[in-house]
Amino acid sequence: MKKKWILASSLVLVLAVVGLSGCGQVSPVSGTSPSELKVSLNSQQEGIWVSGTGKVSAVPDVAVLRLGIEAQAASVAEAQSQAAGAMEAVMTALTDGGVDEKDTQTQYYNIHRVTRWDDKNMQEVVIGYRVTNMVTAKIREMDEIGSIVDAVAVAGGNLTRIDGISFSVDDPSAYYEQAREKAMADARAKAGQLAELAEVKLGKPAYISEGALYAPTVYRQDFAEKVAGAPAMETPIVPGEMEISLNVQVAYAILD
Repeated sequence: MKKKWILASSLVLVLAVVGLSGCGQVSPVSGTSPSELKVSLNSQQEGIWVSGTGKVSAVPDVAVLRLGIEAQAASVAEAQSQAAGAMEAVMTALTDGGVDEKDTQTQYYNIHRVTRWDDKNMQEVVIGYRVTNMVTAKIREMDEIGSIVDAVAVAGGNLTRIDGISFSVDDPSAYYEQAREKAMADARAKAGQLAELAEVKLGKPAYISEGALYAPTVYRQDFAEKVAGAPAMETPIVPGEMEISLNVQVAYAILD
């Protein structure tokens, strides 16, 4: 009985070895030799990959003015009262200057405790409270920017804070179309040169990715000298031109 069990086990082992040997061999496709088999690669690992850039100049038609009020007093209530009165005057100046109410938005409001260090008692002492209220105002009448800035500075008086102005294009879609054409042309030229250098034929794009770069122009000036009274001259602000840039990444196929 024991000999029969050993014989059966040996037969199973032989069959297992034969099976493993068969699994280790790959039968070639009918009609082809192993040397003719090709490795299939991911499509994104093939072709000629290039990036293209398109840039166009645009004339800004919108100015965003960041401004506000900063008041400090011995108590929170007093600081809030001063800030509220000054901000109301500033908002009136914006409205009178043609800024639509929907184009004005609160960006930051803060009540901050102001302290100083007492060397004698070795501790901080509260000396007052500061209220800061900042808004953004979108100005669509570009010729009125300087007069609006001056009116705001006078309305808020010494509490006025003007952080800066940024310029942008309200609807940049037309500029993006021009930049897109330039970016694709740039990519096609680069891919064509690479194909020529590699002595291959360039095919059609198999992958295209777009990324827009749009940086508004920021203008900053110290307006502190304007708040003491009405300025003798209107503040000169020139929007100039801005650049709209668009990038594309393209993968071109290589023809056989």
